Amino acid sequence: MKKAIINVSGEHATLDNSRRTFLKFSGLGLAIAGLALVGCEDDSTTIIEPNGKFDLGSGDVGVLNYAYALEQLEADFYSKVVNNFYNGISSKERELFTDLYHHEIIHRDFFKAAISGVTSQVLPKLEFQYNHVNFNDRSSVLATAKALEDTGVAAYNGAGKYISNPDYLVIAGKIVSVEARHAAAIRDMINPSSSDFSGDDVIDANGLDLAKEPKDIIMVAAGFIKTSFTWKEQGIQ
Repeated sequence: MKKAIINVSGEHATLDNSRRTFLKFSGLGLAIAGLALVGCEDDSTTIIEPNGKFDLGSGDVGVLNYAYALEQLEADFYSKVVNNFYNGISSKERELFTDLYHHEIIHRDFFKAAISGVTSQVLPKLEFQYNHVNFNDRSSVLATAKALEDTGVAAYNGAGKYISNPDYLVIAGKIVSVEARHAAAIRDMINPSSSDFSGDDVIDANGLDLAKEPKDIIMVAAGFIKTSFTWKEQGIQ
């Protein structure tokens, strides 16, 4: 897979080496895992509705298409961030966003490959809108990144129970752990050296990440996704 070429400042990186190493290689591991899953069999099917909308499908394929939709959104968002870095961005923020961008591209392409290995009915490329995001404003970009990452973590946590293939469940567990690190990194950018990375809005009373049902996640994501689709198995029309 070819990475997009991004022009970045020649300033010295201020992000610590341990975090940089993790961010680079955690994404690489998922790319390799994606290749291993291509070709797995699954009896689930997806359908195109008479109104032209794409139905995510049933069983594992439905969950994979659901995750693919969310990863398309995150990849598209970070593509816009790194190709139009906001004014006054620091070298640390520039490098972190670039790493997050590459991770989400890997996640997106992993799901496309995994779904293509079991069915020809792969969720098409979605169109997005960012009506309330100012990509030239740091606060707007970080607030949106925080919302997307927190939503992504809750989405994986909530969808895990619908996965029957243990191989998919293992990979989903690995991806959600990376997404959680993304969320923590974004929160640290907003409030450096604070405890906000594990705030009450994302951690429950038992010290666990929140898990949200697909219908609740899609209700939030729909504000960014222009392309209409359904997921009848989950009651999403």
